[in-house]
Amino acid sequence: MTNEWKLINASLPLRDEAHLYALTVRDGLWTDVAAQPGTADVPGAVPIDELRGAPAAGTVVDLGGKVLLPGLVDAHMHLDKSFCLPQVGNVSGTLEEAVNNYSNAVHAFSKDEIKARIVRSALQAVAFGTTAIRTHLDIHVRWGADVALRTIEAALEAQAELKPYVKLELFPLAPMYRFEEGHLDVLEETLRMGVTGVGTAAHMSATWESDIDTLFGLAQKYDLPLDFHTDESDDPEKRTVSHIAQRTIDYGWSGRVTVDHLCSLAAMNDADACRLIERMAAAKLYAVTLPGANLYLQGRRDSFPVRRGVTRVKDLLSAGIALATASDNIHDPFHPFGRGDLLQIGLITAYAAHMGRPADLRTILRMITEIPAAILGLEGYGVEAGNDADFVVIDGATPEELFTMVPERRWVFRGGRWLKLAAKRSGFALPELDRRMGEAAERLAFGRPAALAKS
Repeated sequence: MTNEWKLINASLPLRDEAHLYALTVRDGLWTDVAAQPGTADVPGAVPIDELRGAPAAGTVVDLGGKVLLPGLVDAHMHLDKSFCLPQVGNVSGTLEEAVNNYSNAVHAFSKDEIKARIVRSALQAVAFGTTAIRTHLDIHVRWGADVALRTIEAALEAQAELKPYVKLELFPLAPMYRFEEGHLDVLEETLRMGVTGVGTAAHMSATWESDIDTLFGLAQKYDLPLDFHTDESDDPEKRTVSHIAQRTIDYGWSGRVTVDHLCSLAAMNDADACRLIERMAAAKLYAVTLPGANLYLQGRRDSFPVRRGVTRVKDLLSAGIALATASDNIHDPFHPFGRGDLLQIGLITAYAAHMGRPADLRTILRMITEIPAAILGLEGYGVEAGNDADFVVIDGATPEELFTMVPERRWVFRGGRWLKLAAKRSGFALPELDRRMGEAAERLAFGRPAALAKS
């Protein structure tokens, strides 16, 4: 039996803020997306706040002006390491100690424990509206093939089990700077197991040019995309992105290479950064900024002024580079905070990159939806007829409200079914305070900023 129902009074800020929209979902696909002439009033429509279970076929669900976005896309996470901080600490808070401590502890983690981390953190992200994730996976070959491959096995099992709820892309993070004889064979075995792509952190190697060349050779051999942790350093002389860009052109791999972090761009002078960004644009590299983790990790050895490490977000965007923002680590030695909430990450991006104008907030929404969807190569993505109806409804009416309030209440839909329904809105214990708050909020409701057309 066809499962069809409708949404009305949806706000689609990525499409058109001048109208509310009516949308039809049939068997997990968008079949109609139409602008409304005004606020729709359909007899029998169920307010989304009152949904307590999956609506029956034919139901009309009234969003009441709430924002609907295509499922959020997290282009860079480390699901295998999440929630390991109780076992692996980091006293100095530096990237170097985090790398050393985790690599020395990883042999003690069972496959079941690693899988549990992946499942917990992925589903936590789903609860906030994420429907696709690219996760990097540590493979510590110095402990032997068994230790290296158990992470891949855990990730593949989690990927299969979570497929109805979230798409997971798996990228083994090759520790090229520590490879010894036979280690490359282990890396190749991970690629034969069915991962999505491969990456490394070449800037940590004394032989970074040959390491990058090795990864491009493997990518060509196995026809895989590449995703590099790139120049995650306060040192302005760290410029591996230049060689990555050149090899991307040499191998014809444009559109299949992503560079993440890019912290050294923030430490170098404008002229040098501009030249590197031009090379990135010429190679058509994708890029990802990780503001939460980099604000936490970088500048640890600086006296004031302290470098904060977040890359040149505005410059990269101005150069036409497809730049996403993403979560990175959750409660591990690299980043003790985070929760996999891309709206929160978007807010941190806005703070770190000085992006508060109306146009900036809409750009940041694209940095957690459309841009990372392109980086992951997602097909059938977006709120258009014929595409997958994977989406999140957030309890706010405008981008300004989303980034100011960061609403907890979200409704998540993927694969033809609701994955999460928000609980009833809670209020004050005193009815008088609810009344006063309601009156004030109605008077000061978030609306479309007058500056939107000018910014």
